[in-house]
Amino acid sequence: MTQIRISDAAVFLGVSDDTVRRLVEQGTLPASADASGRKVIDGLALGAYARERASAMPDPLGVASSARNRFVGIVTAVVSDTVMSQVELQSGPHRVVSLMSTEAVRELGIEPGVVAVASVKATQVVVEMPR
Repeated sequence: MTQIRISDAAVFLGVSDDTVRRLVEQGTLPASADASGRKVIDGLALGAYARERASAMPDPLGVASSARNRFVGIVTAVVSDTVMSQVELQSGPHRVVSLMSTEAVRELGIEPGVVAVASVKATQVVVEMPR
């Protein structure tokens, strides 16, 4: 069983340590003590809690799509040359960067401050584990 410290759980959930402590006190998140006597949360329970409460921004496009890896966010930067552009989008805690033609950027009206949807299609997803 993976045990996660309260401070780390707070970072994963995007809340304060005090909020996680309250969730433990309310019985919402189960906690136990580790070998050092620190309060820890079961990783499986924390993952389930995070998944149940995850909420995506509403998709402004209003279209049905088979893509599951869609990130709605705000364009934060556009760097263009004559042929290619780099577009950065902030979607919650996630920064998504896309390279596309400068022509597409102009045609779509992509500029910092606009709401956009990044659709990610990848044949490979790398998952790494902390040591």
